[in-house]
Amino acid sequence: MAREDRRLEPAIAPAVGPAAIERDAPWGAAASRDGAHQTLSQAQAATVAISGLLAAIGVALDPTGALIVAHHAFFAVFLLGGVTRLAAACTPLPAAEPPPLDEEALPAYTIIVPLYREAEVVAELVASLSAIDYPRERLQALIVLEADDETTLAAVRRLRLPTFVQVLIAPPGTPKTKPRACNFALERARGDLVVIYDAEDMPDPGQLREAAARFAASDPRLACLQAPLRIEEPAFPLFLPSQFRLEYAAHFEVLLLALARWGLAFPLGGTSNHFKTAALRKVGAWDAYNVTEDADVGFRLAAAGYRLGVIGRPTWETAPTTSAQWFPQRARWIKGHMQTLAVHARGQIPRQPRNAVALILTLAQSVASSHLHGPVMAVAIGLAAIDYVPDGRFEIPIWDLMLYGLGWGSAVVAGARGMVRAGGQPKALHLFGMAGYWILQSLAAAKALYQFVTAPHRWDKTLHAPRSGRPAP
Repeated sequence: MAREDRRLEPAIAPAVGPAAIERDAPWGAAASRDGAHQTLSQAQAATVAISGLLAAIGVALDPTGALIVAHHAFFAVFLLGGVTRLAAACTPLPAAEPPPLDEEALPAYTIIVPLYREAEVVAELVASLSAIDYPRERLQALIVLEADDETTLAAVRRLRLPTFVQVLIAPPGTPKTKPRACNFALERARGDLVVIYDAEDMPDPGQLREAAARFAASDPRLACLQAPLRIEEPAFPLFLPSQFRLEYAAHFEVLLLALARWGLAFPLGGTSNHFKTAALRKVGAWDAYNVTEDADVGFRLAAAGYRLGVIGRPTWETAPTTSAQWFPQRARWIKGHMQTLAVHARGQIPRQPRNAVALILTLAQSVASSHLHGPVMAVAIGLAAIDYVPDGRFEIPIWDLMLYGLGWGSAVVAGARGMVRAGGQPKALHLFGMAGYWILQSLAAAKALYQFVTAPHRWDKTLHAPRSGRPAP
């Protein structure tokens, strides 16, 4: 591509004073032909109904036998998760960052930032975008607002935006979700590469340059690169933020890096996904009805024959500090993973062995574990009571103890290694707190299952607070 083809002229108008607002952009969100708008197919619904009926009959006829069968199923799920985490923690880091591209070779880049009720953090967001080290003539940033979000719109109007930033207003419609807003912006994207950021994101200034260099140095099948998401150290050592930070370290610094080294697909994080624009459009962009559109589009790219990878320069985020913030967010994530599993289970992936394995190791195992972390303890205690209480003893079977030890130990190894790779210091108290965090996930999973049936496309908004002058990590 010639140099002049990579230059970006302002799409709307230079935002040199009040925000440049485009209200009449063409609308036509990309949608998958068989997406999350259909929660379950007829065959899937029938399978679930028959399985539930058989389980109920089994419990009625032989409660103890049913309990043992459930226990063995739980055992298999946790064993798979523990072994996967251990293998990931033992996998060496990927290749070093590729050499940077010359200024002449840098492709045009589009940043998409969907916002809804984010007036408190929009100024920090614009500051983070302004800090990105990339030629301004090849950079386009599209901030997408909802038509009824007058508060955030008013906050944007008070800002003096950089010339590469434009603001779009998504027209009213349903579903009102992040992927719908992203699809709207993608129609206006003119970059060869496109990246998604969230309102609270603080990306490393060199992240776009690293992604561009990695794409240039890789084979054409590489369609998406995931940057690691790192949680800033909370100002106070609260339980939820500390566990959230540890969880992110294990996921983005260990598991995803290993999956990329193994050549397997993985669910993308909700932000800092760098795409080849042409490949993203080819697979239909984001599913507007999936509340974890990131996980879905990663597997959709893989099903179409594309490859996913990772880069090293991170994006910093803040953690939810209260249960009122954490609980709805986690329930939405689990519900979205259930949607993604349902969609891809009836698609091409079951006929693609590598992608099927990846789907099982990531989303299937994660969803099952989230729902079973709490019940599995009740099952173990129930079996212990059945086996030992008549003799006056109350013990957990040795194999269960070994399983719990493997599960917790593998999580500790992955979390500690992830924290070190992210430049942090693992703390014993946080590592021991994982078991309690898993119980909370089961509570969120119960809500996710309920909403999967009653409100599958409802988007529970996560509210973000400004960093309040805290220095960048």
